[in-house]
Amino acid sequence: METTSRCSPNDDLNDHPNNHLVIIGNGMASHRLVETLVKQPTRPQRITVIGAESSPAYNRILLSPLLAGEMQQDALTLRDAQWYAEQGVTLILGEKVETLDRSCQTLTTDSGRSLDYDHLVIATGSRPALPDVPGIELAGVHGFRDLQDAAALEAIAQSDGDAVVIGGGLLGLEAAEGLRKRGNDIKVSVLQRSDRLMNRQLDTTAAHLLQDELTQRGLEIITGAQLARLDADAQGRVDTLHLADGRQLNATSVIIAAGITPNAELGQQAGLTTQRGIVVDEWLTTSDPAISALGECCQFDGTTYGLVEPIWRQVEVLAATLCGTASQGYADAPSATKLKISGVALYAFGPTEASAEHDVLSYHDIERGDYRRLLLRDGQIEGAVLYGDTSQGPWYFEQALAGTDLSAFRQALLFGAADVEVLKDQQNDTPHLSTSEAA
Repeated sequence: METTSRCSPNDDLNDHPNNHLVIIGNGMASHRLVETLVKQPTRPQRITVIGAESSPAYNRILLSPLLAGEMQQDALTLRDAQWYAEQGVTLILGEKVETLDRSCQTLTTDSGRSLDYDHLVIATGSRPALPDVPGIELAGVHGFRDLQDAAALEAIAQSDGDAVVIGGGLLGLEAAEGLRKRGNDIKVSVLQRSDRLMNRQLDTTAAHLLQDELTQRGLEIITGAQLARLDADAQGRVDTLHLADGRQLNATSVIIAAGITPNAELGQQAGLTTQRGIVVDEWLTTSDPAISALGECCQFDGTTYGLVEPIWRQVEVLAATLCGTASQGYADAPSATKLKISGVALYAFGPTEASAEHDVLSYHDIERGDYRRLLLRDGQIEGAVLYGDTSQGPWYFEQALAGTDLSAFRQALLFGAADVEVLKDQQNDTPHLSTSEAA
């Protein structure tokens, strides 16, 4: 068992140069950071990664196709243990860091292992946000965040019971559709507190299109549904779900997919500044200059994170800081959401609700199942929702970021870049009268 300490009486902190980086967490953010660091000539001399799961880092985004039986578990692995060894990175799996001693710059895992660090990165991710209702801790209530959860849901899919998914966002819908695809006689219902699915990304029309598609496939979608409590059977396992409006549903299994809670407990234990997550500055540094936080466990300027794009930007900033190279620091930036739920493509950015000041453009091809809605203000695109054919989504987002005034091409906007370019060419080819001719 490795045990080191820099707080022994004869130890001098100056004997330990800033060369040992320890990363707590072995998820996607941690792995991306390691991949970025090992490419740099000024990387920390020693890098140690500690992961609570027994598996090397894997792509959590692919848990849904794994559940649906569309791929094997090996396909999720980002890098195996041998890759870490080849990069000179020490990988410790199956151990959870329980305590941090900031004064000694030492951490201790649940196996009793103690390690020193010169700089520490906390990348502990998040967990499902559990509704504060009676019965939420009953057997048969699951999350959907890791390989263990996916294995549990796969077993549920093979049953003939009633599975209820709490949450009509991306993760909840993927879990529900995965259960339906993998299952035999299981009934799958989705409860959404809002009046529409994916209310943070989709407008009412797109949400209804999605609901109709999923209902036709066999899912039961219940919107405007607020969970009140869960009841157990004689064996202490969940069997009934109660809604606030008095309705009851049979529920042999309940899957919670209604948001996430940052895993900030380690930062709290160590006395770091925490709110919802571990608070960081634009360099991803916590209130202790020897400790950084990254990804879903951190909080910057009041915001916590659950999407890949902003976390990848955090990785670039933190890697530069750790390697002693210049960067502009992290700043929140607009991001687009490109999703594919059960074969249905979606692309969205900006506000989902139109204000009185918005110029609203919409297009709906019922036969093809395509829908587009643009929100413009003073000729500039502020928001877009695309359902079905999302090929023009990145172009719309590019124009929005650039603040391009598209007033002159309003009539062609819904049909994308190619039609706008045709209209530009037509306008450029239109002859202009000289002053004398006009007279």
